[in-house]
Amino acid sequence: MKSSDLFSSRWGIVFAGLGMAVGTGNLWRFPRIVSQYGGGAFIIPWMIFLFIWSIPLLAIEMSIGKKTRRSVVGSFREMMGEKYTWMGMFTAFVPTAITFYYAVVTGWCLKYFLASAFSGLIQKDTISYWRLFTSSWEPLIYHVGALALGCLIIYSGIVKGIERTNKILIPALFGILLISIVRVLTLPGASAGLNFLFSPNLSLLGDYRVWLNALSQSAWSTGAGWGLMLTYAVYAHRSQNPVRTAATLGFGDNTASLLAATLIVPTVFSYFSGPGFSQERVMEVLKTDNLGLTFIWIPQLFAKIPGGALFLALFFLALCFAALTSLISQLELIASVFIDAGFPRKKAVLTVGVICLAMGLPSALSLAFFNNQDWVWGLGLMVNGLFLTFLVLKVGPRKFREEVISTPECPVRLGRWFDFLVGVLLPVQVAVMLGWWFYSAYSGDPEHWLKIFSVSSLGTVFFQWAVAMAVFIFLNKTLNARFKKYET
Repeated sequence: MKSSDLFSSRWGIVFAGLGMAVGTGNLWRFPRIVSQYGGGAFIIPWMIFLFIWSIPLLAIEMSIGKKTRRSVVGSFREMMGEKYTWMGMFTAFVPTAITFYYAVVTGWCLKYFLASAFSGLIQKDTISYWRLFTSSWEPLIYHVGALALGCLIIYSGIVKGIERTNKILIPALFGILLISIVRVLTLPGASAGLNFLFSPNLSLLGDYRVWLNALSQSAWSTGAGWGLMLTYAVYAHRSQNPVRTAATLGFGDNTASLLAATLIVPTVFSYFSGPGFSQERVMEVLKTDNLGLTFIWIPQLFAKIPGGALFLALFFLALCFAALTSLISQLELIASVFIDAGFPRKKAVLTVGVICLAMGLPSALSLAFFNNQDWVWGLGLMVNGLFLTFLVLKVGPRKFREEVISTPECPVRLGRWFDFLVGVLLPVQVAVMLGWWFYSAYSGDPEHWLKIFSVSSLGTVFFQWAVAMAVFIFLNKTLNARFKKYET
């Protein structure tokens, strides 16, 4: 690999990794989840899972990418053998399927930034505005725009495209959050929201739901186990320390989440401050789903703030930056698979753009289809974490830490605790997460849990996973032949 194909420095890949990790989930999911499950109490298990799930998986991914210099599919094939190529393909497909609808989300963010900055969104009936927007053809237009912007960035290459973009957008994102927080904390009633957020009620730690949601939030928010950091690590220098970089990304992602919560939660408390204040009403807002909180309630909250139009535009600008930097990491993962299969970068990017445009159309035009895909492939990310863990176990935990994580160019000393973490803790966490989500889905609709055409049933999850796995297993020999042809 040419030096021009590598990130220019450690900070190049750190900013790219932060762009990958810090996404819309930090700004719209974390504030409502931390509020629903105990505020300060939730933060304690959330930080624990950063150390026993997110950082280890990020370090594993980065070590694999540095070692193989191949895509997710090529890495599984090289480290586990040709009969496991299908497993790498499934691991790559899960974030690919997410990309199809995440580009739609990025388009929504672009639309709302433009509307808040230039069309007086803050003065509109936000419920009607959201319904009119999502029932029109507009989401398709913004879907195309988001994909065009993301593909243009990765088309420009690693340093000139991905690294340069993230070095601009990530500091800007943190800066916008900090500026907005300073304003929000001067609002009446904001201090009550801050106290709620950071004063832990330790008795809530006995509630298993707090722990399960903390694990799920850490798993989804940091991007650990997606294969995205593996993809970026292909372009890392050999001297890059995967453990240190993984820790930097994990803490950076958590910091972004806390900043978002410090912005949103006090704003909600301030909105309902004054005579007759009711924390129950505050929690009703914070229990609204991601889309309702972001695109319906946020404009209403900022409407009460002097200068709210400016801060609303800044919020959606930050959301655009978070969405776009995550989108380009997903697009790069898909492009890397095509590059591994012999495509030149430019042809690979164009191919990816066309595929994502076509496959994202149903999500752009139907919220029901969007919610179905988010449900199916969001859970699929847990299978990705399991497959990456299985890869380490197949290589051997001791061999992996001594020969893959630790290299002559970057010696890293990890003890036997790593073997226990990979052999026991990671598989147990996957089993618990999947078991809990499966049980929740079943208990929520026990009569129709196997319906494959339901939006959020277990049947639709099992059916779509089974189809994808069956296709990749069937194509395993063909995939191996294609990758072998272009090995160098």
